Amino acid sequence: MSILEDQYTIAFYNLENFFDTTDDPHTLDDDFTPKGRKGWDEERFRKKSKKMAKAISQIGLEESDFPPVLIGIAEVENKKVIDALLGSKTLRVVDYDYVHFDSPDERGIDTALIYLHQHFKVLDSETIPLLIESENGNRDYTRDILYVHGVLHQEEVHVFVNHWPSRRDGADETSYKRIKAAETIIRKLNTLDSENPNCIIMGDFNDDPNSESIQKLMGTGLFINPMEKLLSPDSGSANYKGEWSLFDQILISHSFLNYEQGTHSFKKANVFSPQFLEEWKGKYKGNPFRTFVGKKYLGGYSDHFPVYVTLKENR
Repeated sequence: MSILEDQYTIAFYNLENFFDTTDDPHTLDDDFTPKGRKGWDEERFRKKSKKMAKAISQIGLEESDFPPVLIGIAEVENKKVIDALLGSKTLRVVDYDYVHFDSPDERGIDTALIYLHQHFKVLDSETIPLLIESENGNRDYTRDILYVHGVLHQEEVHVFVNHWPSRRDGADETSYKRIKAAETIIRKLNTLDSENPNCIIMGDFNDDPNSESIQKLMGTGLFINPMEKLLSPDSGSANYKGEWSLFDQILISHSFLNYEQGTHSFKKANVFSPQFLEEWKGKYKGNPFRTFVGKKYLGGYSDHFPVYVTLKENR
């Protein structure tokens, strides 16, 4: 028996504008069409699908014999792109399925949860609308929070997949939106039947571990944030203008620190940044090797590195 056989990876990955090539008249996806500003055609879409599949297949393999049993993903346009991802040669042989709902985001990008059939069973799933207003009092249409209630091996878990509002109009100016997202999750947590539920809150929070929104979640006393020590001046999950951030995080409830039979114990957290996901030369060496910079096509993977935690099944 391999010593890694009872260890499992749970990951999150922002896939950087993973659009299909079809213009949706109801969303702002025009740039990502063959005639759009980015010249997004079938060949580029196919390459992106292949690259994303390769990255996902390798997350956590140093700690586990399996590809991730759960992967939250962000910036996917629809079911078509997820089907293309899971239909790629690398992942076609893996028994993956997924939970996805269309959200009201203006650009048409959503979150989803991919899961490995033999290890996870979905009991229930829903979207939790994030109801926030812009400064003019109109609703700010953004990504819903994806909630999935399921069974990981023998243990019930509650998974929240997030892509919180961006900092595009300024970190301080938009902070209230991400605080509202944290409050929305807390309200849902308060409705759960279990006295000590096993919760996994993952996502691109557009905030670092010490930000007020994340601290609001931590203030419930329910969670540990194994990601908080992974941010440094030299490392993180994304880099903007030479500065690292760790917007991509996975928070887990204290219940993952026990060792009873049939439960899971936290082992490790990390940013997945192998060389093939990095820029390998020039001033951006070591940064995520992204698909685009502005409208310039680089043909890379994503502008974010995936993050993951390793759990041990207690048998």
